[in-house]
Amino acid sequence: MDPLDIMMNKDRVVPYFLPIISADTQKVIGYEVEAYWIENNKPMNVTWFFDDHDIPREYRIEMEDHLQARAFETFETQFNTEQPVTLFFHYNSKLLEVDNGETLLGRLTKMKDNGMPFQQIVVIIGFDRSLEELFDVKHTIMYIQSLGIQIALDAEDTTTSQLEFISQIRPNVIRVSCGFLQENALPSMYSDIHHSLSSLARKIGSTLLFNGITSFAQLNYAWRNGGRYYQGSYLQKAVPTNPNEPIEQVQLMKDMNHFIAFERKKVEAQLTLSNELTLSLKQVLKGIPQNESLDGMVLTIAKALTNYTFRVYICNENGYQESSNGEKDECGNWYLRMESKAKNWSWRPYFLENIVRMNVEKKGILSDLYTDIDKDEQIRTYSYPLSDALYIFIDIPYRYLFDQNDLL
Repeated sequence: MDPLDIMMNKDRVVPYFLPIISADTQKVIGYEVEAYWIENNKPMNVTWFFDDHDIPREYRIEMEDHLQARAFETFETQFNTEQPVTLFFHYNSKLLEVDNGETLLGRLTKMKDNGMPFQQIVVIIGFDRSLEELFDVKHTIMYIQSLGIQIALDAEDTTTSQLEFISQIRPNVIRVSCGFLQENALPSMYSDIHHSLSSLARKIGSTLLFNGITSFAQLNYAWRNGGRYYQGSYLQKAVPTNPNEPIEQVQLMKDMNHFIAFERKKVEAQLTLSNELTLSLKQVLKGIPQNESLDGMVLTIAKALTNYTFRVYICNENGYQESSNGEKDECGNWYLRMESKAKNWSWRPYFLENIVRMNVEKKGILSDLYTDIDKDEQIRTYSYPLSDALYIFIDIPYRYLFDQNDLL
């Protein structure tokens, strides 16, 4: 479509409102304003117009102002909401450079004067090619925030520079697109990718918003990875006016109840396995002589728990391995791997934290799923305090986890 047609016929560009639903209440808490071109009574999304760097910035600013004005007018006259609702507006960082955001702030101030507090306005700051462009307008963004207007940023990746910028700006909302989840797949690596982002959001007090949700699987991913706000056609499509029925609440409540039931089963399965290993290990330890060597202890425990594990070893409180590895070969026979002795594992995430937990709680811990370096497969590790200074680690293979219900 020719951008000039859009500029010459601004009145045919109208706002559509894409609902944003909260996990807290399962209700709409806001709407993202999108631009649609109406031709022969058929709507066409033209949001691309505002991010096309080939279109002169002055034209884009003019169209943004037009869209924001019409959106507020429509919202004020056609949306009847019992609770305060937030409007989300897009604004490209390159447009902020033109006049330091004066046009944007002028329009938002008019909205405030007509009854919409700044706190109910979110500006989604976009960019042309990379998030680094936002460094050029960092002070303008922070000034907008100081007025009480909320800021949202799109997290395109989790590079160090992006995380650094997000931590400096401390946006109210961090948006994550679910578009990377193709064909309803949920590979665990995606959770690992977003772990650093969700951790950062918690530390700086930002809310994670997952958008582009088009399937049950994507909603599940958003829920499991700390998303508080959800948005996408799976829940509700963009609408020109306020929808009559709150269908989003029914759908989201149904799905969340399914997620909760599934996660409860997983937690119960993990606790059951942990308790089984604890009881079995205590029974084995009763029969081991006090003067038994650590390598001898490892082999005795490994053989007794052979149905659960493929590798067993003992470390001290500082993470140094005091025993050899007890490892199972392809025929199911156990042997000692001497070269593993004296290695230090304190660099592993949560290793020292788990050591302290075992000391304080005096019980074993079942780890999260992670990929074993040697076997290149997902496993869990059960660790247990043998004394105040020694701890045994029992690695559980993927095959066992797969054969059991709810352990993956």
